[in-house]
Amino acid sequence: MSEKFSPITAGIIDGLNEAILDAKGVHVEGLRKTVIYPVKPKEIREKLNMSQQEFSKAYGIPLATLRNWEQGRRKLDTTAIAYLKTIMRFPKEVMVAQMT
Repeated sequence: MSEKFSPITAGIIDGLNEAILDAKGVHVEGLRKTVIYPVKPKEIREKLNMSQQEFSKAYGIPLATLRNWEQGRRKLDTTAIAYLKTIMRFPKEVMVAQMT
């Protein structure tokens, strides 16, 4: 079917067909995937055994913002995602850096 289209369009259609096969669990040779791991502020906070107030104060995140993230009323932007990932990996170091 994709022979009827321009090379660019054919490539897009082929890619979409590969994605459909992959979603169905079919192995697609040479397929490259990007896996995105979601950042969940509540899970990070709970793993650190902190209340919302403690987490907010320790990491300089406004309490209302943290609550909105946790309740899904506000989406994380790329800067917030990077900051939360850093907190997840280096909680003590980020806390110290936040205080200075």
